[in-house]
Amino acid sequence: MPIIVNLDVMMAKRKMSLNELSEKVELTLSNLSILKTGKAKAIRFSTLEAICQALDCQPGDILEYVENK
Repeated sequence: MPIIVNLDVMMAKRKMSLNELSEKVELTLSNLSILKTGKAKAIRFSTLEAICQALDCQPGDILEYVENK
C-alpha cells in the first residue's frame, strides 16, 4: 500500500503509549491499533485532527505516501 502510517513513530517520539493516546483522542484501543499497524482503510479528519492535537504534530508526520514500484 502506498500510504504508510507512522503513528508508532510519533508515539515513540512523544513517549506516549497506545492506552494514553486512546484516552486522549477518545478512540477504542482496537481501532487505534488497526490504524497504528497500517491496516485501516480510511481515517476521519476529526480522528486525524484529534491525534495530531494529542501528539502535537502535523498530518504529514503520521501519514506518508510511498510510490509503488
